[in-house]
Amino acid sequence: MNEVLKVIKSRRSVRKYKPEQIKQEELEMIIEAGIYAPSGHNSQPWRFTVIQDRKVIEHINDISKKVMATVEIEWIRNAGLNPDYDITYKAPTLIIVSGRRDEMSSQVDCCCAVENMLIAAESLNIGSVWLGFASFGFKIEGEAEKIGIPKGYEPYYVFVLGYKEEEYQPSVPSRNYNVVDYIR
Repeated sequence: MNEVLKVIKSRRSVRKYKPEQIKQEELEMIIEAGIYAPSGHNSQPWRFTVIQDRKVIEHINDISKKVMATVEIEWIRNAGLNPDYDITYKAPTLIIVSGRRDEMSSQVDCCCAVENMLIAAESLNIGSVWLGFASFGFKIEGEAEKIGIPKGYEPYYVFVLGYKEEEYQPSVPSRNYNVVDYIR
């Protein structure tokens, strides 16, 4: 099987990490994969904010859970209220992908960058998980700027990286293949 397709099929969301930090050269390769993502009109509207300071990662966890605890959706509210739940899974590296507000397809372009980085991480045997809950924290006025998101950029996506605490079996989760319509 083609190596790229093999990596895509083997990537899993990892929620248990070793405490040691990933190597700088590995981080740079992952970021470069994001930089090479496609973007509308080659606008490359992304900014990558790499956080490896444990206190800042914990702050993102805390502010996100604070907002989660106020939502109407019960399971999200319960997760926000759970003192033992860490939305970052104690991963040593967190990356925020922000996009320029003045670009037409900024959010979609940033999404492509995230996918490239998640696949690159897997190719290096580095675990990752895309954190939907982390975006809750940026709903608090001024938090994006406090964290270091540049003016004119919107934080869209957050994911974490780290060495996997345990190896995941290459079992393929069920996939719905009945999603293709051919018009020929």
